[in-house]
Amino acid sequence: MSRPVPGVDPLPTGGHRARKRFGQNFLRDSGVISRIVRAIRPRPGERVVEIGPGQGAITELLLDAVGELDAIELDRDLVPGLRTQFFNYPGFRVHQADALAFDFAALKGEGVPLRVVGNLPYNISTPLIFHLLAARGSIFDMHFMLQKEVVERLAATPGSGQWGRLSVMAQYHCRVESLFVVPPEAFVPRPKVDSMIVRLVPHETPPHPVDDAEALAALVRQSFSQRRKTLRNNLKGWLDADTLTELGVDPGRRPETVSLEEFVRLANRWHRDRGEPPA
Repeated sequence: MSRPVPGVDPLPTGGHRARKRFGQNFLRDSGVISRIVRAIRPRPGERVVEIGPGQGAITELLLDAVGELDAIELDRDLVPGLRTQFFNYPGFRVHQADALAFDFAALKGEGVPLRVVGNLPYNISTPLIFHLLAARGSIFDMHFMLQKEVVERLAATPGSGQWGRLSVMAQYHCRVESLFVVPPEAFVPRPKVDSMIVRLVPHETPPHPVDDAEALAALVRQSFSQRRKTLRNNLKGWLDADTLTELGVDPGRRPETVSLEEFVRLANRWHRDRGEPPA
């Protein structure tokens, strides 16, 4: 029999054991749960989608606030328990599915934009964020619990060690706000790292409009393909040193020093000149 974690509600009798392959760490601290829901500020009539509800720690408070909720849960063993736990909420719908392949645009349909919430598994957090950024047209906002390091990357500034492809693309598409830290003691089992709550709000109009978002994504990916190399090397065959200089960007700089506005400038020029990535 496992010992309860001090200050944390114990698992219910017969509770589901967290599975490492799904990256499961169940949030059990009622104070943290309440603080997260207060940060989300759910209201009646909103369309809330929860990724990875687990054992429903946050689900109940969200349902009480909005009246209906779509939950996306990969672990099929958790789905029957969720349906039983929330059987008296007619607006509760659980989808046994992989969020990485889930069609969020289809879920929205003709309805109001989605408010997406989730305690994201650390092992898939970055690809899942990119998947959701691709569906941003169907999303009003996103609130996630992530590994603190990932949130620091999302909210990073140029010149910092965390600034990278994730930072550039997230900030191009969204306003990023890091909210507060969640310590390991709030979970069962305890993760080995701190977690953090982040808010992502898709821009109605990007702060630096790009001619083609796919061109920006391709150029940023190429620029960070070898972080320790300069733009001159990483963008060889894309933009030559003279063009970089003409655009006001020193070709000897490393990608982690380049701002979002500068990446947009480079992507616009490359797209106008070539339009397709080099073979």
